[in-house]
Amino acid sequence: MNPSEYTKMFELEDHYWWFVGRRHLALKLLRSHTAVAKPDVLDLGCGTGVVLRELSAWATPTGLDMSDLALGFCRQRSLQRLIRGDGSKLPLQDNQFDAIIGLDIFEHIEDDSAAFAEAYRALRPGGILVLSVPAFRSLWGPHDVALMHHRRYRAVEVRRRLEEAGFVVRRSTYSVFFLFPVVVVWRLFEKRKRGPAKASLVAVPKWLNTSLVALQNLEASLISGINLPWGSSVIAVAQRVESRDETP
Repeated sequence: MNPSEYTKMFELEDHYWWFVGRRHLALKLLRSHTAVAKPDVLDLGCGTGVVLRELSAWATPTGLDMSDLALGFCRQRSLQRLIRGDGSKLPLQDNQFDAIIGLDIFEHIEDDSAAFAEAYRALRPGGILVLSVPAFRSLWGPHDVALMHHRRYRAVEVRRRLEEAGFVVRRSTYSVFFLFPVVVVWRLFEKRKRGPAKASLVAVPKWLNTSLVALQNLEASLISGINLPWGSSVIAVAQRVESRDETP
């Protein structure tokens, strides 16, 4: 990811609706699928550390990122237990974590199949992986270039990658469902713009940001019970089980 994007993330991640909504949904799914009282959780691609900070309230979190700049921002938040590493070759022991959360990280890894296999290896039997990735190749644009993505996914592709790594997929759905038409129009507009590629984090007034957080929280409540048919992200919950032949 471009260094300037880490700075932007550090400034916005606490309160900007997209970061807040994604984080609330992923942590809600993680808690509902994790049976361990105080789990050891790896934040894979921890970025500037807000997810790590929230995990600290109920888990024992460890952050891993390949960027020294990102880990430096984590230290500014007084976060500890940080590791520099590559998701496709984790510097971790086998069976080390009860859960892994990976929010918009697998699209950054060139060999994502290796990264899914590494996540499986690092989990204990019964362990949970919660991930989000950007959806639909048709939305590819300057946003993806600025963030150094290798791909966008369809839900069926995420399921296939996870199952190939040995996981049993417990949930797989699209998210950012209600705002998807707005995202499509905005991405089409972005493709026509000239100049350096930038991530599309559009400034919004406080009242609108609050409303969008509420909308994303409503969507998170829906996702607790149903899968959504479209959205700008895919979110999935997968489990490492004792036998790869076990069915959900």
